[in-house]
Amino acid sequence: MSKTEHYIVPDWPAPPNIHAATTLRTGGVSEGQYLSLNPAQHVGDDSKLVKQNRQIIREILTLPSEPVWLDQIHSSRAVEATNIAVLPEQADASFTDVTGVVCAVMTADCLPLLVCSKDGLRVAAIHAGWRGLLAGIISNTVHTLKTKVKSTSYHPEDFLVWLGPAIGPGCFEIGSEVRDAFLDKSTDYASAFKEWGNDKWMADIYQLARIELFALGIDGIYGGAFCTFTESERFYSYRRDSQTGRMATLIWME
Repeated sequence: MSKTEHYIVPDWPAPPNIHAATTLRTGGVSEGQYLSLNPAQHVGDDSKLVKQNRQIIREILTLPSEPVWLDQIHSSRAVEATNIAVLPEQADASFTDVTGVVCAVMTADCLPLLVCSKDGLRVAAIHAGWRGLLAGIISNTVHTLKTKVKSTSYHPEDFLVWLGPAIGPGCFEIGSEVRDAFLDKSTDYASAFKEWGNDKWMADIYQLARIELFALGIDGIYGGAFCTFTESERFYSYRRDSQTGRMATLIWME
């Protein structure tokens, strides 16, 4: 894993024109529970400080444009990113085949996924909590990326995926109703759950994503070795701190 002081660069064999990063919680101007590089306007942080943090992110990553921020709603909706985003769209993934457009998602325990085509012509960013995973956000984004962006369609083996920082499998406690919902969708998901007692289970959100990606025919999967809950100095965690900031996970093409 390659990293700098304030962001992580994915360790994956993406084409050289593909750029991506996940910001850490350090290097910004927010205070208190939002300390310090919080880019999220919806969590109660000072709006002026959030704007400054977004500018810092743009500068430290040398972004070609302002990221296309989404109004994330734990859905299966993926939208085409544009450079003209007056109001954030309600969606949990964005994709593009346009150079200089920055796809972005924000997380603090949910799983951020980055997708790129091996030819370097398409990218996507996905926000996947358990609700979004259950709703099919990964499948819908991949299908949309394959068919709705310009030029010829792609096959699953044409894509690479990076799993960014999310809550680890030893910290993600869920009720049996969540496990049952996934098993109703497919019994393949059984391996992602470990019994914890008192009708509780530990869920592996990385494994849930891998199972869906494998089912789609995608096996070029990287990352997935983080824990936002336990790595408190680097990551925000909603389950750990309740009121807190968010990390940004971004991807773009030059």
